[in-house]
Amino acid sequence: MKGIITEIQRFSLRDGPGIRTVVFLKGCNMACQWCHNPETISPKPQLAFYAENCIGCGKCETSPDLCFADAKVIIGKEMSSTEIYDQIARDLPYYKNSGGGVTLSGGEALMQPEFAIEILGLCKEAGIHGAIETNLSFDWEEIEPVLAACDLVMADIKHMNDSVHVERTGVSNKKILANIAKLDGTGKKFIVKTPVIPGVNDNERDIEDIALFLSKLKNLECFELLNFNPLGAKKREGLKVSNPFKGALPLSDDRMEKLAEAARAHGVKVRRS
Repeated sequence: MKGIITEIQRFSLRDGPGIRTVVFLKGCNMACQWCHNPETISPKPQLAFYAENCIGCGKCETSPDLCFADAKVIIGKEMSSTEIYDQIARDLPYYKNSGGGVTLSGGEALMQPEFAIEILGLCKEAGIHGAIETNLSFDWEEIEPVLAACDLVMADIKHMNDSVHVERTGVSNKKILANIAKLDGTGKKFIVKTPVIPGVNDNERDIEDIALFLSKLKNLECFELLNFNPLGAKKREGLKVSNPFKGALPLSDDRMEKLAEAARAHGVKVRRS
């Protein structure tokens, strides 16, 4: 089976336990205003232009594939599940020694469910731990087959206020919260992540609202607070899309720790990055 990805990142330490290979699948059913991987939102390949890299050679007038300076870049390529597995398998010793594995991210891993299942199945046959990062904004019937194929789920809660969630991501959070409760009922271990965004949810009340919801769950491994990542700004310029958070900066370590303490007060295990 073939699917569309943007990149394969090896030796990641932030996308699940141990040393991991992260496969970024293209396509997302949400449009978070702060997304630091905006090139993964569209399900189709895209052309990006980074003016600062241009050397004026004119080669790209024939084809962007001839841009040796990476000023014009086609984002998104078709690969088969076996081609991706072959790259994942290169680091098998590192996974075994560190308790790592593969993480399917994006974009949104559940936008290409059959493709995700096939990659995870190949990894499971080789004894490679498989995880997905997902927003869980799908019908439960679409989610279940992918859950069965993976070992760990990392799901996002952006905001507990539904109107804010709709405004900032384009979709309601009602299905997401219901699916997290269902996920907890399956007995599968999972992690919930919240990107902490300036002016959106960077206050104790919003973080505590999420922590209070999570405190009622039985199989949550931890609640991870992700500091705002401004690296999407350059990507948005290259794609010629708007950036509502242009100039916004990550929170200080002290501020992130205060938010983590506010969540811990509800009995939730918290990790921040």
